[in-house]
Parts: sequence; C-alpha cells; structure tokens
Amino acid sequence: MQEVADMELLRQYAHRNSDEAFAALVTRHVNLVYSAALRKTGNAHAAEEITQAVFIILAKKAHQLRNETILSGWLYQTARLTAANLLRTEIRRVRREQEACMQFLSNETETKVWPELAPLLEDAMGRLGEKDCNAIVLRFFEGKNFLEVGTAFGTSENAAKKRVGRALEKLRRYFSKRGVSSTTAILAGAISANSVQAAPAALAKSVTAVALVKGAAASGSTLTLIKGALKIMAWTKAKTAIVSGVVVLLAAGTTTVTVKEIQEHRTYPWQVEGFDSRVLDQQPQQVRILSSKARSGARGTSDKMGHVKLMGTGVSAKSVVQVAYGFQSPTRTVVSADLPQGKYDYIASLLAGNEEALQQEVKRKFNVVGRREMREADVLLLKIQNPNAPNLKPSRGWRPHKGSSSNSGAGQWSCQNSPLSSLADYLENYLGIPVIDQTGLTNNFDIDLKWKQSNWREPNPDGLKQAVLDQLGLELVPSYEPIEMLVVEKVK
Repeated sequence: MQEVADMELLRQYAHRNSDEAFAALVTRHVNLVYSAALRKTGNAHAAEEITQAVFIILAKKAHQLRNETILSGWLYQTARLTAANLLRTEIRRVRREQEACMQFLSNETETKVWPELAPLLEDAMGRLGEKDCNAIVLRFFEGKNFLEVGTAFGTSENAAKKRVGRALEKLRRYFSKRGVSSTTAILAGAISANSVQAAPAALAKSVTAVALVKGAAASGSTLTLIKGALKIMAWTKAKTAIVSGVVVLLAAGTTTVTVKEIQEHRTYPWQVEGFDSRVLDQQPQQVRILSSKARSGARGTSDKMGHVKLMGTGVSAKSVVQVAYGFQSPTRTVVSADLPQGKYDYIASLLAGNEEALQQEVKRKFNVVGRREMREADVLLLKIQNPNAPNLKPSRGWRPHKGSSSNSGAGQWSCQNSPLSSLADYLENYLGIPVIDQTGLTNNFDIDLKWKQSNWREPNPDGLKQAVLDQLGLELVPSYEPIEMLVVEKVK
C-alpha cells in the first residue's frame, strides 16, 4: 500500500481537523526532529521539549505551508531554529552537558568521524541553501533513494545525485575548515548511519496530544521557546532556513547580529526584476554583490557624461565576474576556481572606476581574480560561401543615426541595421563555441533568420547552421585559433 504523502496528511489535518493525520506525521518525523535537537543542544530533556515545540508550531502553521513544501526539510530547519533559540538562553547548561551528550550518542556502529561531526552538523547544515539542505535531509536523514529525492524536487534521478553530491562537498569543506578531515563518501556514511536516533517511546503520543490543542497544555518554558522561535521565523521571513545570512554569536549567554550580515539580508531599492537604467541612475554611490532577490536574470549599464555605471539582477557568479572585467562572452571565459552556485544581484554606481571597484568586490565576495590571456581554442570561422544568398542584403530604410536593433525567439533571430558581428555574437552564445567573423563584410544588414525549433528547451544547432548557409550564404568552418580569453582563478 502506497504511503500517504506528507502534505496530503497535513491538508487532512488543516482542512478536516484530522487528528489521525497529524498523529501520523508526528510518528513519521519525530525521530528526525528529536535527533536534530539532541545534537544541537546536547541534552535529552531539552531535545524532547524542542520536539514538542516544533510540532506545536507545525499545528499552528498547517494552513500556511505551501503544497510544494518538503515537510521533512521544514521540520528539520524549524528544529534547528528552535534549538538555537534555546541555546541562546541556556548556553552555560548546554556546555556542561556536551560531554555527556557525546557519550549518549556513541554506539558500536558509528564511524570514527561521527563524534567529531555531530557537534558541528547542525551549524554546517545551516550554511546550505534550502534545496541543498532538503536534499541531505531526504537522502541521508530519511534514507530516500535518488529517484525519490528527484521526485520530491520535481527533477530527475541524475539531477538529484548531482545536487546531493554538491551539498556533500559543501559540508566537507565546512568540516575541513574546522579540523575534521574526511571524504564525501565517509560523510555520507556517517550521516546516514548516525543522524537519526529513536526518540523516547512515549514522546510521539505526548507531542501529538499537546500539539493538537496548539500548545494550550504545554509548559511555560515550552511556550516561551515557541514564542522565541516564531519571532525569529517571522523576522527572517524564512520557514525553511534558520536565519540565512545572519551570524548569531553565542558568547557569555548573549546574542549579537553583525551589521554586515544584516545588510546582506536586506533588500535594496535597485534589486528589482529586469534592468532599468533610470533606477540605476537614482542610486547613491555604492558597490555591492548580494544574493539575488529576482526570479530572472537581467543586466545593463548607464553611461552619462562618460560615467559608466553597472547593475544586474538574478545572474550567476560567473556573469558578475565577466561584467567586472568587461568581458561578456561565457564561451571565452575559463574558470579554474570554484564559484558559488545560486544567483546574485550586483551594482557599481560610483562616479568613476566602477569596473575596478567591482573587481575588488568580486575578489572579496568570491575570492577570485581575472586576467585576459591569449589562448588557442576550438572556434568556428564565419565565412562567405554564397555571396548571392537571398537574405544577406545591406540594410535599407533605417537611417544610421537611429541605431541598430535585434530580436530573437525559438527558431528565429532578426536584426536591423546591424553589423555581422551581431550575428557572430548570437551564434556564439547559441552554439556555445567562439565564433570569429572572417567575412570581411563591413556593411550593416537587415536579417530575418528562421530555422526549425519548437521551443527554447530543445535547441537545434545543426538546423541553425544550415539556415545560416541556405538563407545568408555563410558557412561556419571549425578551426583551432588563438583568441583572447578571460581566465578566472582563485586568489593565491
């Protein structure tokens, strides 16, 4: 019999007040929540109280969680957040009991590395993005196979393997910086074998009973814990991550949030969808690279009286580096350093020297530098094969002072009053290989190029090349030539 999905059970509880559905969720996930709380606090009693608080919060927020929520990931993150709130007020007691906790966690089957990992695991998981954290929870905390992980994310089994692999590598680097040397394979085995311990037998029943009445029967300390956790969740506006980008310093029982990390979490007026030069011109002088607030990528410049300002939203780290070094071609960029995943927003709105300033910010943010260098590489040479092709005619009807324009869609590209370098740039981006214009043609052209392609997801490079030959009389000849490349390296 197929297991009822988490969110279906939550909907049964939220909309039909099904106590049985909620009890099933508690039974299914109580060990996960209890284990995370136990590792973070090092105290079994505190872990039980945190577990109770987490499921009370779930009961309170059952109507608010989206259908696409991965509930195990949400519960894990809420457990971490609640435990962090408890630690803030009870740090001295936690420290006294840390050694006892490690003895409690020991068992005959754990790997040698686990005692070193356990006290760091929750903090390491907190450094991961939401999707990476959910992937680790599903794969190793819950024991899902890659097909099941991919299904949860709405992706393929292979994509799930890659995401889990990237997340493991991030954890390995985190542990390595803190003196725990290991491999991703050892980490995977240690986490899988030891991350979830059985909660006390009676805990699921007591948690269910208290959570179903939204905490009305909970103790005063539990209610205080819930209140503090909910405040943090509301402040960060994150139900699936514990204070992302905010550093909590637990020292002498106090909490300090750094100004720098608050700025990282803030949304600035220029972090808008798309690019608008008017928005850029209105911004005060600043140079920033921040985690993106945009759903789609866009970038551009504003040039007034020789003062070039730069701005982009929703772009990759590689794109930010290219802009900083005035190099727009991804096919001519060689990256020999690890750049972070995810999307970024950037701005450089100084009165002068914006590229240089952005380069320094790239160095600080990504720990990389770039340089231009001539290298031999595989290229395509754009040459004339038929000078009498029907669709390659000099531009007519457009006056030069009105400038050029281009437009593209699935299976079509057009331009007006544009040099062939515009066509070469488009071909280079589409085909993913440098294209060098060797036609010798210096006129501007009006081109309307079409080839068979139904959508953006299924490119047709052979069809495009054939269309360029048939309609424009131009051929793309493979060659191996020296070209200028942008080489991106880690700061030494």
